[in-house]
Amino acid sequence: MIIGAGFAGLTAARALKRAPVDVLLLDRNNFHLFTPLLYQVATALLDPGEIAHSVRSLLRPLGNAEFRLAEVTGVDLLARTVATGEGAVAYDYLLLAAGSENNYFGIAGLERRALGLKGLDEGLAIRNRILRAFEASRWVTDAARRRALLTFVVVGGGPTGVELAGAFSELVGLVLRKDFRDLDLAEVRILLLEGADRLLAAFEPRLAAAAAGVLRRKGVEIWFQAQVKDLSRGRIRLADGRRLDAGTVVWTAGVRGSQIGRGLGAELGHQGRVRVEPSLQLPGHPEVFVIGDLAGLEEGGAPLPMLIPVAMQEARHAARGVLALIAGRGPAAFRYRDPGIMATVGRNAAVAQLGRVHLAGFPGWLMWLFVHLVNVVSFRSRLIVLVNWAWDYLFYDRPVRLIVRARPDD
Repeated sequence: MIIGAGFAGLTAARALKRAPVDVLLLDRNNFHLFTPLLYQVATALLDPGEIAHSVRSLLRPLGNAEFRLAEVTGVDLLARTVATGEGAVAYDYLLLAAGSENNYFGIAGLERRALGLKGLDEGLAIRNRILRAFEASRWVTDAARRRALLTFVVVGGGPTGVELAGAFSELVGLVLRKDFRDLDLAEVRILLLEGADRLLAAFEPRLAAAAAGVLRRKGVEIWFQAQVKDLSRGRIRLADGRRLDAGTVVWTAGVRGSQIGRGLGAELGHQGRVRVEPSLQLPGHPEVFVIGDLAGLEEGGAPLPMLIPVAMQEARHAARGVLALIAGRGPAAFRYRDPGIMATVGRNAAVAQLGRVHLAGFPGWLMWLFVHLVNVVSFRSRLIVLVNWAWDYLFYDRPVRLIVRARPDD
């Protein structure tokens, strides 16, 4: 059984496609989400269907895999069953790939009032909030209220925060200014708040500084040493006493392991991730492997990062581990092979750190485009994404500027 249809879960299912096993994949969503491009849904460049794909269609070529839509509520390690909203399901071997969730660190008002960017619903909520803010601003006569309404704050200077802030700037400066002809761009503020003294902590300082320079040229205000103390209705208060009125706040500053991990009774490490053996097995339960963001495996004294390459490599290793157990052997220790990291800052600008190769600006952007395009799940989606990227690049236009109201019972 595999819990989670993200990159780790889907990769594990594919790795077992020729094995003499029956694979059951459980997830609360019936789609696999290409999360690296979620911020482009949030900023009206891509449609959800271009980065999300039916799990059943992805599993169709795998003759030994089945999918069931279910909300997993717990795991009984002794009985070897998984509890779901539809009832308990037994397993022989379990791969826990439940991923991560937003971590608000107990900051007052943050979980209730800020928007996250982990799921498709959150990406659509951000898009709705941005477009509604601009529509509402046309009815506001008070300049101070209008300026607060058109203030957009991204908290967290990692890759997600940097990419989202750059995309916000381009959406406003290149697209919405044409939709709202009476818009005074001086009233729009886009801020990126980072609690440390620089952006992109995992990157080499020169690349991080290059990304910050591009964002500033795009009109993004960057506040360093900006630790959020609380968020009330329309106002952020920082630990150093600074205050900021904002109509939209997006939180990208922290994640933690899925709550499923907290119900295992296992030891948790940094970010609420489950501590595992070097083989990715759960201590005391060799039939259980924990992979992806939920796994708290350390190398060199530090936990492995919550990145897609880590998740996919762990998934393949866990699949080999299951086959080793079936054959009566012990699984080997996992070793991560780092392919590098990258982040885009917008049009013609990205940073890429690929071993000794460091790219910034236009070369980094081309590398980012290529890597993300080839990793989009389906060929059809690659074509559509490429067309939308080209349209935006040539005509400064984003095709999905729609405010979509979902029914609450959906």
